[in-house]
Amino acid sequence: MSSPISSTGKREDRILKRAISPPMAAAVFVAGLVVFSAWLRSRSISTSFWMDEALSVGISSHDLMDIPHALRHDGSPPLYYMLLSVWMGAFGRTESATHALSLVAALACIPLGAWTGWRLFDRRTGLILATLLAVSVFMTQYAEETRMYTLMALLSLGAVGAFCLAFVDRQRRWLPVFSVLLAGMLYTHGWGIFFGISCGIAGLYLVTKSTDRKSLIIDGLMAFGFTALLYLPWLPTLLYQAGHTGAPWSSSPRLGVFSQVATLLGGWGTAAALLVGATVGITAILLRRPVLEGPGVLPTDTNPDRTKTLLLAIVVIITGTLAIAWTASQFNPAWTQRYMAAVICPILLVLAVGAARSGVVGLVGTLAAVSLALVAPTNATLHIKSNVRDIAAGVRSDLRPGDLVINGQPEQVPLSWYYMPGGLHFADPMGRTSDPRMLNWVHVVARLQAAEPAKTYERLMATVPNGSRILLVRPLTITRSNWVQSWTQLIRLRSAQWSGLLAHDPRLVRLKAVPWFYISPSAVGNSAVLYEKRTPAGTKR
Repeated sequence: MSSPISSTGKREDRILKRAISPPMAAAVFVAGLVVFSAWLRSRSISTSFWMDEALSVGISSHDLMDIPHALRHDGSPPLYYMLLSVWMGAFGRTESATHALSLVAALACIPLGAWTGWRLFDRRTGLILATLLAVSVFMTQYAEETRMYTLMALLSLGAVGAFCLAFVDRQRRWLPVFSVLLAGMLYTHGWGIFFGISCGIAGLYLVTKSTDRKSLIIDGLMAFGFTALLYLPWLPTLLYQAGHTGAPWSSSPRLGVFSQVATLLGGWGTAAALLVGATVGITAILLRRPVLEGPGVLPTDTNPDRTKTLLLAIVVIITGTLAIAWTASQFNPAWTQRYMAAVICPILLVLAVGAARSGVVGLVGTLAAVSLALVAPTNATLHIKSNVRDIAAGVRSDLRPGDLVINGQPEQVPLSWYYMPGGLHFADPMGRTSDPRMLNWVHVVARLQAAEPAKTYERLMATVPNGSRILLVRPLTITRSNWVQSWTQLIRLRSAQWSGLLAHDPRLVRLKAVPWFYISPSAVGNSAVLYEKRTPAGTKR
């Protein structure tokens, strides 16, 4: 006969076990990941902008309904900029405030990843995916950047989950969710097109595996048709952008660029740990081999065919997106590592599935990857992306309303506009800038080539009254390897030409150069020289 004390203890144990159920324990774990990730990703939240971030703020500083029209000359879709406009209206446009929007999107990926992995596969997959998302080096970098990449990652994660639930599990209520999320990707970044085409290819793969092909085809037509309907209002602008704008700073990628996937995951060490940890499980899924129960090993899948189909569908979406983007960039370059935000979450989902089914090996691989991500040396460019903020601080007291700032690199005009005092005029090697908040990318290479330096300079100087000050901000182009594309080569040339024109103009007096020393490195460095226009001696005013 048990004592009252032991009976009470057993009841308390049962109550405690019910209170700390697996779902609740998982929720507490994920919440802890979010808190930790928020700390990890806010240490540099007030770091200075670089030119792309200033461009984001500049475009978003237009009236909300004017943003889509402004982007006609930029080449980007409008969703992120309109969200940022609303966000700035509520929280301001400081570095910390605008970085916070990206941070929120990055943090939202963690619980969404946990739910997606759990819903599609199992609890362990969800928790591993949430962990990887919480420490991802890529997500950390772009959680502290005023750009659309963490939003793109969040939308792609949701779109992959909704696609699998709708087309693999045949839960039709997820069809409109998938359509809306895919449309969100299309309205956020150009790689949404590549992602959407890859989803269509994955859908065709599922049709070949289905016993109810007619129903699946009808669902696919409805889902992708609804996405097309949502995207239709933007189509005329997209066609104009495709014919008139581009990324002249980029070059056509070679096969070696696929090694950037390792960097995307945090470096070769982290990528190797993840691959080793996931290989056993992925192989077992693809071969539909039984997974033996044991310490640290999940029970055998109750439906191995479904698991294999899910995994292959996600892999098709990933590889299709990368392959289509690479192929398209051979004709119109649109490839850089940060654009892989469209596939970072699906890649981590595949690795999490494999790790969850690799037993102890998967656990060790995950822990190794997490450790490597956390001890990786801090990227200096994360803290000082550009030194234009320092340059502005060095000349702020010397500039007056009506003075002129000339940027040798046109993309950096919005950066100067953001950091310099108000009331200034701005120009670049193409002449005076009508809207310094953004760059007009329409036929920009041809326009810069046609802007003959001497004539353009004289036309500009004719508008500058005596006594005005002129600040030339010139990119540091010492490392030629960063200036090999047609656009950047032209920038390098024009910056040197304009620097020479100002330095040898007898109407100008050199006042100072900034910065006079460098505190620390920056991703995009600049130097600046301040002049004052004065009437030469003996010349009538």
